[in-house]
Amino acid sequence: MTAIGLQLVLPDRLVFRPHYVLPALEVALLLGLVASNPRRIDKESTLLRAASMALIAVISVANAGSAGRLVHELVNGTAGQSAGPLLSNGAAIWVTNLLVFALWYWELDRGGPVRRSLGVSQYPDFQFTQMTSPELAHPHWEPMFADYLYLSFTNATAFSPTDVLPLSRWAKLTMMIQSAVSLVTIALVIARAVNILK
Repeated sequence: MTAIGLQLVLPDRLVFRPHYVLPALEVALLLGLVASNPRRIDKESTLLRAASMALIAVISVANAGSAGRLVHELVNGTAGQSAGPLLSNGAAIWVTNLLVFALWYWELDRGGPVRRSLGVSQYPDFQFTQMTSPELAHPHWEPMFADYLYLSFTNATAFSPTDVLPLSRWAKLTMMIQSAVSLVTIALVIARAVNILK
């Protein structure tokens, strides 16, 4: 819901038009997912998984479009006349990027939350500290969304893995894409804002 809200605060020039079409689609998908599985994600359903992946993909495409438009405007010198709006737009895109990649990691690691809870796949895509040092965690520890949010945050700020290591190729490539988007967004927005403030 936060990622959808952040898309709504961006100015019209940085989003798909009409402004409310993609957020409305995202809300519809989200409401459908919550209605079909209101308490805990514990039902294995191809339809629910497809809807969940579609929701994340729509948010990803919308945010990538916003980031691309912002970068294009900064490179061409048509945006960033005032530091405040530039920093707030950059922050909204960066935080949405952080959230959407956390959702990708959470949804794809070992086949998603349902398959992880059922122990279907024994090979993880990410190696958390609790996996290598089980004595530091309770016996039935499993990564939750907050763990993937932490992974996404550290990858977006350090531009590399910290204490959670990617093991599969898709995990490595996805982390690489996230780091690249984060680096470009931060570097261009902050560089332009510093120039405005001087």
